[in-house]
Amino acid sequence: MAEVRGVSRNTALAAYDQLIAEGYAETRQGSGTYVARSIPDRVTKPRRIVRTPGPTHAELSRRSEPSPADPVPAALSARGRLLCGLPRMPIAELPVEVAGGTAFRVGLPALDEFPVAGWTDIHATAARYPTVRMMRYHDPLGDRRLREAIAAHLATGRGIDCSPDQVMIVSGSQHGVDLAARVLLDPGDAVWLEDPGDLGARAALVAAGADIVPVPVDADGMDVATGVARRPAARMAFVTPSHQFPMGVTMSLERRLALLEWAARTGAWIVEDDQDCEFRYEGRPLAALKSVDENHRVIYVGTFSRTMFPGLRLGYLVLPPELMNAFVAVRLTTDVHRGTVDQVAMTEFMARGGFARHLRRLRKIHGERRGLLVSELARLIPEVTVLSSHGGLHLVARLPSGQDDVAVSAAAAARGIHAWALSTHAMENRQAPALLLGYAGVRPSHMAGAVRVLAEALRDPKERHD
Repeated sequence: MAEVRGVSRNTALAAYDQLIAEGYAETRQGSGTYVARSIPDRVTKPRRIVRTPGPTHAELSRRSEPSPADPVPAALSARGRLLCGLPRMPIAELPVEVAGGTAFRVGLPALDEFPVAGWTDIHATAARYPTVRMMRYHDPLGDRRLREAIAAHLATGRGIDCSPDQVMIVSGSQHGVDLAARVLLDPGDAVWLEDPGDLGARAALVAAGADIVPVPVDADGMDVATGVARRPAARMAFVTPSHQFPMGVTMSLERRLALLEWAARTGAWIVEDDQDCEFRYEGRPLAALKSVDENHRVIYVGTFSRTMFPGLRLGYLVLPPELMNAFVAVRLTTDVHRGTVDQVAMTEFMARGGFARHLRRLRKIHGERRGLLVSELARLIPEVTVLSSHGGLHLVARLPSGQDDVAVSAAAAARGIHAWALSTHAMENRQAPALLLGYAGVRPSHMAGAVRVLAEALRDPKERHD
């Protein structure tokens, strides 16, 4: 057969093996290979598959809510259908690209300034020469040396006095919030949630069956008195006190103390997502809420997504001692532990001082880009008003009265610009129309051009560009 077909002997043998495996041929010991007596119908009569064009993954990811035209499979659970209907932040790339595809994506640091060479060398060494210990199942809490480095960093940077034994490594802040909800909430438990608030936290709490209690946010952060009035016996409160997401305000000391007092009195838990805590450009940074938690009611959530890069998917929890065993037990029902190579590399990066140097550079770079965006908005779109914020990676730009921020956001996306609508984050506390504009990931040379494209979307939101 090989000679007749002009192929190698191995190719002919592979073809025979495939025919035998699919049931077209059969072998008889000592005799040879023969056509099978019964040809498999399921192979010879393939199903006709009719495919209808549908929305792409990128289109689905850009939507704040699923379109009624998108069918929800009947086999989903009630919880699955509920989660499919929640608003969610866009992740996929836009169909056209402006300013390298990063303007004005929320939560993105200055990736163009990341020390790629230094990190790559460290990470490659960890991956190229893994120890036997790295290749085994690992401690569910995470690499001990990394937990020690995080505890030391939090002590100096956030005022948190914790043991490495209280630190658990997770796959980003979203994983940490989801884990806390699984451990501490039963279906129907009431949870205070900032309004407007974080969509990822909302989804994690809904997935746990929580009864969401919207608590309004003002210039001093979450209004604790309103939370007490609405649901004094809530089981949990989720807050972003250092840089409230999405409004960017800092929770006042008075409200921090009131929140801690409520939790201590009622036995409730507080999940503190310390978003963007590393980046404050005006005034003195406030210590973390966890740092003044004398009654061990705060679960602290931190992440390297905004200081390193989002693709790393590396975060951490600081837990009250009494919860450690419970979090480990629940962790073992999901992913067991984070990948060891990334943990070892991050440990070495911190030990060599690379992380501290990178943070110092980012604070300067992000502050400069923030100032540049503010000035370009004032020059090119004077009709928008930038809300005051002392830190973070994004700002809130109020639109003129009568504008629809969802329509403007869609028009911007059609032009290759990420400009997320503030109204998507509100449950009851409706705000004036505004856009969330991330500035940290935009190169200075791209800023003016990106703002011009945003101006086009704002002044003619109905026009769509391919």
